[in-house]
Amino acid sequence: MPDLRLMTRFATFAGVILLALLTFVLMFSWSSWFILPFALFAVLSGMGIYDVLQTKHSILRNYPVLGHMRFFFEGIRPEIRQYLIESDQDEEPFSRDARSLVYQRAKGQEDARPFGTRLRVYDAGYSWVTHSVAPVHIDNYDFRTTIGGSQCKQPYSASLYNISAMSFGSLSANAIEALNTGAKLGGFAHDTGEGSVSRYHKAGGGDLIYQLASGYFGSRAADGSFDPEKFRETASLDQVKMIELKLSQGAKPGHGGLLPASKITPEIAEARGVPMGKDCISPAAHSAFSTPIEMMEFIGQLRELSGGKPVGFKLCIGHRREFMCIVKAMLETGINPDFIIVDGTEGGTGAAPVEFSNHVGMPMIEGLTFVHNTLRGAGLRDEIKVGAAGKVVSAFDIARALALGADWCNSARGFMFSIGCIQAQACHTNHCPVGVATQDEVRMRALNIPHKSERVARFHRNTMEALGEMTGAAGLDHPSGFLPYHLMLRQGDKSMVEGNDVFGYLPEGYLLDDTAEDFRGNKSRWARARADSFAPIE
Repeated sequence: MPDLRLMTRFATFAGVILLALLTFVLMFSWSSWFILPFALFAVLSGMGIYDVLQTKHSILRNYPVLGHMRFFFEGIRPEIRQYLIESDQDEEPFSRDARSLVYQRAKGQEDARPFGTRLRVYDAGYSWVTHSVAPVHIDNYDFRTTIGGSQCKQPYSASLYNISAMSFGSLSANAIEALNTGAKLGGFAHDTGEGSVSRYHKAGGGDLIYQLASGYFGSRAADGSFDPEKFRETASLDQVKMIELKLSQGAKPGHGGLLPASKITPEIAEARGVPMGKDCISPAAHSAFSTPIEMMEFIGQLRELSGGKPVGFKLCIGHRREFMCIVKAMLETGINPDFIIVDGTEGGTGAAPVEFSNHVGMPMIEGLTFVHNTLRGAGLRDEIKVGAAGKVVSAFDIARALALGADWCNSARGFMFSIGCIQAQACHTNHCPVGVATQDEVRMRALNIPHKSERVARFHRNTMEALGEMTGAAGLDHPSGFLPYHLMLRQGDKSMVEGNDVFGYLPEGYLLDDTAEDFRGNKSRWARARADSFAPIE
């Protein structure tokens, strides 16, 4: 039976070919005036043939002829955008501006913009970096941080900007390989997402962060529990540089997932270690541990099984006391994670209930500040590195996260844009028009791996260069020097406030000092936290 979706995508192309043939016949059988429409449809047919054969534009490859409409509107976008701004109808400024910025940097185009900022600088929430009258010139933009505490045998030198968790299964094979190949070219890391290490990650050859979630994919026993030997096998791969235990995801914290049997291909089953013909379930909670102490012991086990590679965990902050329970378990067991990645509720996902995406979980900035200060209060901040994820796309996003306590940043959205994502919001339908979030082999064919991987590496390189320029403008010689006082924020009454007054660093060890002041209720929250349970002390 013919694929109706395929026929629909190529309907315009087929139509112009038929019209070219029809007008050609009519030109000789009826009137020579048909040479005009024949010429038009012949040109469109030639354009369609070129579109199908070229490898530069995914949209045109999947939608020959018709896809040119998108580039037409893209060409007049500045005028349309200005109209929207002036008429106050600019509904999604972040998504549109971020996508435009990434496209320009990924393609190596000039990203300067005339006539200054178009942001509303007097609106609440506007923020900026303070600059110095004595800027610093920086030559090397390969900014890195070493991840791995005193309990780690194989520390990893990570870029300050890496690819955040996106699984094979949610993304196509071509998308995964393009991202990982780009990571290899650019010298940065690629988080596997909970779908484990696939053959397409291996084909790219780039550094991997192996994410272990509640489904234990890649380390899964037949009953869905954790299998230590399978984990050892996956974690021992040379490409795997770090292990990330996923507790929650910003866009849908506390919510499990399900990959229907109909969407599971042999390659997905191979990577995840699940059978064909059965739904693949990711439980909302882990089965390998149920208390903070058990969680730390599990992290210690993962570090031992991996041969001493950096092991940490990722979460979106919910009940703040529960994170304090985890920190108390670190102190009690003496087992520390090498890193913690703070995800924000503003992070993206292929599919999640609207209520979860919009109203469950703490935003990244507040979560990052809380985690950073809790570790400072427990005297553990120097031992544990902190990563940040959640709409981190521009150099300013990175600088702000570093100023508020992060050691590095991860981005999913930015790198998806770099391989051609247009935010069609069809991720959950398998109908992604550019071959990024689909398992449809015809659609994913449009995503050319060598071409897109170059864009991935170029986007990373240009963003790091922009970060370096911003760092130098602030009078610093490395982005790790950003602190809260380098930020200014506009308040609701249109006054400005220093970042240090809103997101300041709290004193080292204050949670352990009985005589210290109770900053923002943290000490009373700490008093109710316990290492042996996530339940509070009543």
